[in-house]
Amino acid sequence: MTQPPTADMVLDFVNTHPAGPHQLPERFGSANDLHAWLLERAMGSETTHVTEADAAGARELRRALITVLLAHSADKEITPEALAEAEEYLRHAATRYPLITVVTASGASLAPAQSDVPGLFGTVLANATELAQAGVWDRVRACRHQPCRLGFFDGTRNRSAVFCGPRCASRESMRAYRRRQKALGRQGCHSV
Repeated sequence: MTQPPTADMVLDFVNTHPAGPHQLPERFGSANDLHAWLLERAMGSETTHVTEADAAGARELRRALITVLLAHSADKEITPEALAEAEEYLRHAATRYPLITVVTASGASLAPAQSDVPGLFGTVLANATELAQAGVWDRVRACRHQPCRLGFFDGTRNRSAVFCGPRCASRESMRAYRRRQKALGRQGCHSV
C-alpha cells in the first residue's frame, strides 16, 4: 500500500525526536528549534511567535503520538496504562486545538481552526483523524527497536512491519539472540 499524504505530516512531526542509531537531533528542544522547523516546512514566517511552552507542548504531543504508534507496532513496553495516558492526552489536546470541516465539491477534509503553533498541532491531529477515517491509522507506527522509535508507514500487504527498516530489524534480532544466548549460559551454569 502506498503511504497517503496525510501520513507524511504526522510522520514528519513524530520524527523530530533524537533517534538512537539514526543520529537525529532533537528538533523541538527549544522555541528556536521549533521555529526553525516551522520555517523549513513553510508553516510559519520570521515573525511567527514561538515560545518555550510551545516547544514543550510539541514534545508532549509527539510523546503521546509515539506511544500510540508503538501500540500500533505491538511494542511490549507500552503498558495499557501508558496507552490510556497517551490517549487521554490526545483527547485533551483535541479540545485545545479544534478542527473545522472544509467541504468542497471534490470532498471534505479537516483543517485547524487556529494558525501558527496551535495550527501545527491541529494539522497533526487533523491528519491523524483523516488516516483513521481512511482505515489506515493503525499502519502509522513507531519502530520497536528501543533506541530508534522512528515513525513509519507500514505498507506491507499483511500489516506486519514493526521496524522502520532492515537495519533496526537486524539490530533487534541480534539483541534477542544475545538475550537467548545469555539465558542459555545461565541455565548451563546451574545444571553443573
